[in-house]
Amino acid sequence: LAVPLARISAAPLALASSRHGGAKSNSQDTATRSRNKTLGVIRVLIGVPAAIMVFEAASFDLSSRNNGTIMSSGEKREYLLYVPHTYDPAKPTPLVISMHGGAVWPSAQRDISQWNGLADRHGFIVVYPGAIARGPRAWHMNPGPIAKNVQFISDLIDALKADYNIDSTRVYADGLSNGGGMAFVLSCNLSDRIAAVGLVASAQFLPFEWCKNGRAVPMIAFHGTADRAARYHGGKSWAAPTPLADIPTFTASWALRNRCDPSPIEFEEAADVTRLEYRGCADNATVALYTVKEGGHSWPGDGPPVPQWLTGPTTQSIDATSLMWTFYREHPLLGAQSVPPPR
Repeated sequence: LAVPLARISAAPLALASSRHGGAKSNSQDTATRSRNKTLGVIRVLIGVPAAIMVFEAASFDLSSRNNGTIMSSGEKREYLLYVPHTYDPAKPTPLVISMHGGAVWPSAQRDISQWNGLADRHGFIVVYPGAIARGPRAWHMNPGPIAKNVQFISDLIDALKADYNIDSTRVYADGLSNGGGMAFVLSCNLSDRIAAVGLVASAQFLPFEWCKNGRAVPMIAFHGTADRAARYHGGKSWAAPTPLADIPTFTASWALRNRCDPSPIEFEEAADVTRLEYRGCADNATVALYTVKEGGHSWPGDGPPVPQWLTGPTTQSIDATSLMWTFYREHPLLGAQSVPPPR
């Protein structure tokens, strides 16, 4: 499930031959991406016919391709890595893991979330892992795929730590739609490695009770009240024949897991955005929900334009990526010596 739940039968993906060759940034790469990202995202969201998608796939520039692979659970798994030019191998560096929605791929998540620009300014590494591509890519919520995907993310962290000076106390995970559902899974099954998580227009197919891990994990979420794909109050939708979780209830359950004060505080962030925050949580594991009034199935902020007729409105009153990074910086993984976050 994702913004582009379009029935896409072809995914324009290609792999670099090295594990993560070409990951470091340069100004030419950035300029090339800026010319192509809007068109690329709209192609995905509109869901053009498969034959056209195949043709367009051939014209994707290298920056739209994954640049790394690893073997995990006996399968080759793909990812897109971004290392800012400010990376200093002598300094422990935070890692953000950002997961795409269903039926799309890592470069679409890069373009929608705009994490790379923030990584340039603040000096952290970003990786966009790819879900299994048997048909449209998706983070499947069945026991077998869940176990393989959790192992993949764990193996990916290990692979990046082998090549980069990753700060083990500052590894974060977020996702859009179906990717947000995977972020929830990681908060349960990798809570010893993931410091905090972010959910955007998340599609929560699993009931909260599925999570048997009582460790408090900080969480920040963003969801629109007019999301027609992953409805704010849950239930079925045109994109989700299986009922999804009610977002306010899901958030309250997370606060209960984190042993927060039972009465949240509500703030008005903008004319169309409120923030509900649970404080007084165990290990300072704050839980925050940004509700976008009349917001659609989209990532708040100034990303590339997407067709409103498909996703619904996208607010620019807040920027989800910047707010997530601020939240992440305030929540290192406890139980290990932390280093100051990059400014």
